[in-house]
Amino acid sequence: MMIRLHNTLTGKIEEFKPMKEGEVSMYVCGPTVYNYIHIGNARPAIFFDTVRRYLDYRGYKVKYVQNFTDVDDKMIMKANEEGVSLKEIGEKYIAAYFEDTAKVNLKEEGMIRPRATQYIGEMIKIIKDLENKGFAYESQGDVYFNVEAYKEKYGELSGKNIDDLKSGASGRTGAEASVKRSSVDFALWKSAKEGEPAWGSPWGQGRPGWHIECSAMSNKLLGPTFDIHGGGQDLIFPHHENEIAQSKCSTGGEFARYWIHNGYINVKGEKMSKSLGNFFLLREVLEKYDGRVVRFFVLSSHYRKPIDFSEDEMKQAKAAVERIENSIIRANERLEDAANTEDNRMAEELSKVLTDSKAKFIAGMDEDFNTALGMGAIFELVKELNRFLDTNEVSEAGKKAMSESVEFIGEAMTEVLGVELKTEKQVGNMTAELVEYILELRTEAKKEKNYAKADAIRDRLAEMGISIKDGRDKTTWSI
Repeated sequence: MMIRLHNTLTGKIEEFKPMKEGEVSMYVCGPTVYNYIHIGNARPAIFFDTVRRYLDYRGYKVKYVQNFTDVDDKMIMKANEEGVSLKEIGEKYIAAYFEDTAKVNLKEEGMIRPRATQYIGEMIKIIKDLENKGFAYESQGDVYFNVEAYKEKYGELSGKNIDDLKSGASGRTGAEASVKRSSVDFALWKSAKEGEPAWGSPWGQGRPGWHIECSAMSNKLLGPTFDIHGGGQDLIFPHHENEIAQSKCSTGGEFARYWIHNGYINVKGEKMSKSLGNFFLLREVLEKYDGRVVRFFVLSSHYRKPIDFSEDEMKQAKAAVERIENSIIRANERLEDAANTEDNRMAEELSKVLTDSKAKFIAGMDEDFNTALGMGAIFELVKELNRFLDTNEVSEAGKKAMSESVEFIGEAMTEVLGVELKTEKQVGNMTAELVEYILELRTEAKKEKNYAKADAIRDRLAEMGISIKDGRDKTTWSI
């Protein structure tokens, strides 16, 4: 089977063919570290971590780069507001990023996390090269990319037309507009201003523009051409469009071969963003919901579709995760029991669904990393596993099918989708051992024919979210 993905550059689903057999190079735009990340910022972090995990699962060796933008207008404004240095702001919010994302189980092992300020020299080299080739020009200490010099291909990613962009920019005034040759030209280097950090360059003291940062980091770490470039769809224009223009003009190469963009997380149908003020910080959401629930919520829809963040959606995600966990807990308990039948009909049915679910999971993920289809395949198996567990008779073949089902569900959810499962029973501050002890007290009450007490225990447990089921030989419980 082959992996197919939606390439924003062509607007089509294409077969994925990496440059080197068995290896994948991937660059994803990371956060600008001037604030805590919100749940919308978490979507690309979680999704592309899942892409990396799935490529690992399919046998590829993945070189994954995700940057931190630690010099930017918003960061400078934040530093000036707080009366601290740009570096201090960067350190503060990078540390906060790692603290928050650790709870949604990002796989940091093997990750490359460059910071823009570490690559100023590389940025200056690219800008100078563009200037020498006629694709950039200096004006009053600033350096701009000359879009007219790249006119034939500008807009290939976003589908935007230069004439339309010029028309949309007509009438704009300001210092930048007065020094640019064209309204569509964008800054590669900005001359130093009072109260801003600056670095030495051939054009005087200054700092890089936003777009050149990612071109320099990806070129240095992955080379002039690499397999996948990713990010949120809000980056398609102007950020990724400008990356393509400056990178291709500098190196003459292809730059990124496949472009993947995730959709927005909305609130009441409107894009979540700091500028609109309708955002929820990831750390605030994590105070109420476990990271595994947040991650499940993000992956429960196809990555290109918008998803609506709400209390109801989060509650549904929590219930879905707990349903999987309860099935695994029940199965593990049954695996401790001895086989009590030689009838293998149920085992054969479970084994068939397991085989089908594995195939559907891979097929779903192979088709444009469709995590929603992948999860659907897992839930088909969970449903059949629960049906199997509702029977009282289990053969040796049945135990084997149960064990293999639990193993696959755990691998698919935890290793591939990154949703860490809790497979030890616990309700609030109560351990499984405490619940078992309470059930023993209930059993004693029934033996003494104190049914009122037994029913009271059952009802109180139900209020706490614990469902119990009396079987022929034992009482089982689930959350």
